Amino acid sequence: MNKRTFLKTTSVLAAGAAFPQLISCKEKPKSDPRTNWAGNLTYSTDNLYTPKNISELQDTIKKLKKVRGLGTKHCFNKIADSTENQISSAAFNKIISLDKDKKTVTVEAGIKYGELCKYLDENGFALYNLASLPHISVAGACATATHGSGIKNGCLASSVSGIEFVNGKGEVINLNKEKDGAEFLGAVVNLGALGIVTKMTLDLQPTFKMKQIVYQNMPMLALEKNFEAIMSAGYSVSLFTDWKNKNINEVWIKSKAEDLKEIAPEFYGAKLQTKNLHPIETLDAINCTDQMGVEGPWYERMPHFKMGFTPSSGKELQSEFFIPFEHAYEGLMAIEKLNAEVSPHLFITEVRAIAADELMMSPFYKKTCVAFHFTWKQETEEVTKLLPSIEEALAPFNPRPHWGKIFTLKPAVLQGRIEKLSEFKDLMTKHDPEGKFRNEFIDKNLF
Repeated sequence: MNKRTFLKTTSVLAAGAAFPQLISCKEKPKSDPRTNWAGNLTYSTDNLYTPKNISELQDTIKKLKKVRGLGTKHCFNKIADSTENQISSAAFNKIISLDKDKKTVTVEAGIKYGELCKYLDENGFALYNLASLPHISVAGACATATHGSGIKNGCLASSVSGIEFVNGKGEVINLNKEKDGAEFLGAVVNLGALGIVTKMTLDLQPTFKMKQIVYQNMPMLALEKNFEAIMSAGYSVSLFTDWKNKNINEVWIKSKAEDLKEIAPEFYGAKLQTKNLHPIETLDAINCTDQMGVEGPWYERMPHFKMGFTPSSGKELQSEFFIPFEHAYEGLMAIEKLNAEVSPHLFITEVRAIAADELMMSPFYKKTCVAFHFTWKQETEEVTKLLPSIEEALAPFNPRPHWGKIFTLKPAVLQGRIEKLSEFKDLMTKHDPEGKFRNEFIDKNLF
């Protein structure tokens, strides 16, 4: 299978709009093809709009028949793609207000986490969690239930307490957690299917310092009886493995500074590192957040990569699958049996924990999960053939995929695992009765 055929048969994240009369916010097509961050997907349209305000956004949506929203282009499937039009949220990138009494911040939807964190810290506040990369937009991350790690930490969308979006009818809709109940819970992880998000309010906590330590070479067997204890050893814990020799290559533990009194030389058979490490040990750690127990602000420890480091397009593919936490070790061992097939095409796998939430389309709806995140070499044909084997190995645990990454689960199987799918479809009908925001990804996977 060649690259173009692969792109036509797989799935990516929110992208959407163009109309000849809307010259003021339409970007001129570039001679080079427009691609996602990794370059594995070429968007199916050159019609890209970047409205500067809500009025422009409303006019654009009203005049278009088909449209998808586009964030920071970090999805690896076609969730954001459109054959007709895309609307970029890049111009909606400001901090609107900070409510110190309620401990909330309201931001425009296109702002990146890395642009928000320093402001919050300077004003005495912190977010509850961050993804491994800080270069993604707030709206895009929440729309796909993107997450960090931590058995008590929900996905990034779980911190949302208010949301504003322009729906398929061009209406400005405001919902909040206190008064809008189920409709709010359906609108946060929205897959770009209800409209274009313009504003979000996020719950905050007081700022804090963190320390990060890394251990190397933990036997997988240590996880059999101690999985929960290991994943609970810090505020956020990540395990990295290349599936060779039944070994966890690296254990990253991020702790609140006040909670890390001593640094043990060993951790369940793993040895404390003697230098900063990249998740892929052979790569330079210069762009990774500081380790070795060096104290720093929460936003300079919680992600794996530094805020000031802007990653270039990475020649990689990503897949991620979630299963209930109680089956974590069984799931790990089910994948380990495929080590000979997986390892040759893999850069690294990260294992994380995500707390349960109440969001309709979240993979973590009412269940704490373990995540198996695969960063693949950009070998699209080989990876596409391999994914069904991984999905089948995890099948006894009813895996759900990350909405913005590559998967091959049959739509009927996926739909059967989404408890609130019918209610979400009702919201789509309410806010997008003409199906403006439906695309190939939505039609295939939800309908």
